[in-house]
Amino acid sequence: MEPIKRLTWPPPRMDTGIIGPVTVMQKYTEDFGTTSAIVHGLIVSTILIPAALSAFAAGRVADAIGRARTITLGGLIFGMGAALEAGAVHSGMFITGRVIEGFGEGLFLGNLVVCITEISPPRSRGSLTSYPQLTNTVGLTVGFFSCYGTRSLDSSLSWRLPFALLSGFAFAFAGTSWFWLPESPRWLLVRGRKEEAARAWDILDIASADREKVQNEQEMAVLGGSGTVEAPPAEVKRARDGWLHLRQMFQMSGIDGILYYAPLLFERAGLSSAKASFLASRVSAIVIMAATVPAFIYADRWGRRHSTIYGGLALSMLMFLIGSLYASSSVHETHGAGRWVVIASIYIFAVVFCTTWAMGIKTWVAESQPQRSRSSATNLAYGSNWLTNFLVALTTPVLLDRSSFGAYFLFGGCTLITAIVCMMWMPETQGKTPEEIEAAFARKAPGKKSLFRLMRRPF
Repeated sequence: MEPIKRLTWPPPRMDTGIIGPVTVMQKYTEDFGTTSAIVHGLIVSTILIPAALSAFAAGRVADAIGRARTITLGGLIFGMGAALEAGAVHSGMFITGRVIEGFGEGLFLGNLVVCITEISPPRSRGSLTSYPQLTNTVGLTVGFFSCYGTRSLDSSLSWRLPFALLSGFAFAFAGTSWFWLPESPRWLLVRGRKEEAARAWDILDIASADREKVQNEQEMAVLGGSGTVEAPPAEVKRARDGWLHLRQMFQMSGIDGILYYAPLLFERAGLSSAKASFLASRVSAIVIMAATVPAFIYADRWGRRHSTIYGGLALSMLMFLIGSLYASSSVHETHGAGRWVVIASIYIFAVVFCTTWAMGIKTWVAESQPQRSRSSATNLAYGSNWLTNFLVALTTPVLLDRSSFGAYFLFGGCTLITAIVCMMWMPETQGKTPEEIEAAFARKAPGKKSLFRLMRRPF
């Protein structure tokens, strides 16, 4: 699995750690002017819509040219967008760079998880597919601290340099994926390229027993050697696709509101000093990264289903707690325990999200899909998530301007709905090969079950 570890250090979340602090820097506002809350939200969230649009097409691209080439292409586009932001001379050029960056991110991020899912053995798939999330938290921390380190520069380099670093990382990631990432053996086998698949298995150092099991399961799923995986019954497919759309529709936890606008949230909680706000954001990044390490290590011991349900319940309760404190006027800027409860809850929210939803759901989405639609369905999920994140990033500053507590109740309610939906329909997929999961879906369609049975593993 060494090729995975060499590959999965891309910094998509580094942009998240950069854009919030950059847009409140003095030199940035001197160059581009001050903006209203809604324009600020649009600039920050511009990356998300193109990411969603390219993600909707990324599955088709990956099925046509391969996972590795699509990842490389996405990394190159992402790097070009970040370079354009670093060299922007007006706000239009800066926003164009964010749009280009978004198209690149939509191409590679979902397919990166798909590729790792397809080349990982079941016993370690959870940890390996969680590795990008671990490196994302590293990128988030690097982004925050790069801004903290450059904000005192008396030139536009204070906001340009973080984007230049991001562009360099993205190009390095693209080069790494081009030279060292082998193509998915499962993708090669479906296309009848057995010799190339064997070479890929060798590069990945997969045991003979594991690769033979995959080959046998895929051969049993192929109709007449045509290379097309047998489709499950129509009602099973409708149920699975309906579940995917329903779950993604309500997955609006508010995490991007916290990551993008951490300085603003800490200021609203009473840290009025700009330096204190930036420092608080840096501390949150360190806490998130530290919490992600054990989640990565134990990803294959924690079930996807339980981490999603219990994590969702915890996230919603934290949002309701913060909203209630603001609604009851218990948060004061200069004194009282309310503001410290809010600050602590923001830290805890970010930690819970990064150790539950950020790990389990991404793995589950990729491994629960059949080979023929894994890339398309996974990227559809990522695209849907980016659309909701766009709404979060766009509306958070507006909601905070209109109400001190409304955003927290909104995001908490959406998160609670997601946890309930997962409790009722989400099966456990831990420890099973993608072919075993597909066969289980094909054997039985979801029917009416008691709540007691729904709480157990359907598989």
